[in-house]
Amino acid sequence: MKSSSAQKPETKNWISPLRNLLGGKNVLCALEDRLCYAYDGSKQKYLPDVVVRPQTTKHVSDAVRLANEHEIPVYPRGAGSGLTGGAVPVFGGMVLDFTQMNRILEIRPEDLVATVEPGVVTQTLQSEVARYKLFYPPDPASAAFSTIGGNAAECAGGITGLKYGVTRDYILALEVVLADGSIITTGRKTLKSVTGYDLTRLLVGSEGTLGIFTKITVKLIPLPEKIETLLVFFPTPEDAVASANGIISHNILPRALEFIDKSSIDCIKGYRQEIDLPKEANAILLIDIDGEEKSVQKGISFVEMFVSENNAIKVISARDTKRRDALWEVRRILSPALYKIAPFKINEDICVPRSQILEMLHTISKINTRYPGLKAVNFGHIGDGNIHVNVMYEKEEDRSFAEKMVDDIIYSAIRLGGTISGEHGIGNVKSKFLPFEIAPQELQIMKDIKHLFDPKGILNPGKFF
Repeated sequence: MKSSSAQKPETKNWISPLRNLLGGKNVLCALEDRLCYAYDGSKQKYLPDVVVRPQTTKHVSDAVRLANEHEIPVYPRGAGSGLTGGAVPVFGGMVLDFTQMNRILEIRPEDLVATVEPGVVTQTLQSEVARYKLFYPPDPASAAFSTIGGNAAECAGGITGLKYGVTRDYILALEVVLADGSIITTGRKTLKSVTGYDLTRLLVGSEGTLGIFTKITVKLIPLPEKIETLLVFFPTPEDAVASANGIISHNILPRALEFIDKSSIDCIKGYRQEIDLPKEANAILLIDIDGEEKSVQKGISFVEMFVSENNAIKVISARDTKRRDALWEVRRILSPALYKIAPFKINEDICVPRSQILEMLHTISKINTRYPGLKAVNFGHIGDGNIHVNVMYEKEEDRSFAEKMVDDIIYSAIRLGGTISGEHGIGNVKSKFLPFEIAPQELQIMKDIKHLFDPKGILNPGKFF
């Protein structure tokens, strides 16, 4: 824990006014309550001074206005599933827990839009709009529990990013509480608007450092008529990467195009999965094709033929939901299965141009040889160049050694024209790498924007910069 378990003396000066504004049940001060909000998926721990559970935009506005007056750090929090420390209260202060603001406010099929509160779980929205034969495409691995507000703050990606894009591509309008407690609305509930600066796209991905989302309007698209899945095994990663590139170069754009390396395959074997994994397989592609029935059949037939001609060892197809789920289980169990290698890991999400994927995989392998006792395991969204590199290590005291290996991998990704984060965000975990990817003038512009939106620096301080 990075702060004392006791509240700071000055905290008492603003707790009573906060309770008067929001009601006592929405302001949590007990140590056992605050401990529950001291961490996120990055496994860091910083104890907040108070937890606020707003139920309305006014609650958020009142809490932030009070925080601004007293210069109290404010940390917005969705499900706490982020992996880069976006929600951890590094300077104590106030955590805003949005789990009670979880209503789907409207679904307008005729306009292809929906408006939600930030605490709506991603998969809940997807299921609700599917009843209207509509589709909300952003699909992070955490969709079953992560929230739309957190996804928008981090600009979450996911397995459908190759074909459908990321969260930013589906946010049309925002209701936002600014650092002084004032409320603005950006964007429109229209599928097109080019009026003024695009503040909506600026705010999405800002990780709560510029404003706090209280309503989010998203774009929907027609639900694909059909989805089919292929699980393809290859003798080498080179064959898998070449096949992935070849599929796209032949004008087939999969809904999902996932890569799994040999170390990952070794972890999966015997770990809650029913699919027979060929012994000679050293790489896997998991491919979804969606669309109209005829186009899906055409796409699947082509991909089956193409991978067979390009050294595939085995191809398994699935045309119904139950069988598709069985194939996708190979991918879903990867994260827990990795602990067969070692009890600790650092999960990275570098992204490189697709033309550099093979070079990046070779580079990771070379770097790994310099770090005996550590193991790099790679899988991810090969279609858009997003590789999840997991550095596994045996003991807690090996953490700093593992972090040095991660540093080398991230710097290599930048040198290959890539980025330090494809979808996890920056938070405080990756902030030290920002100057290596972003030029000084561009970085200064970002800092100036931060100061303009948040002069006192109360919104998610300790992140980005």
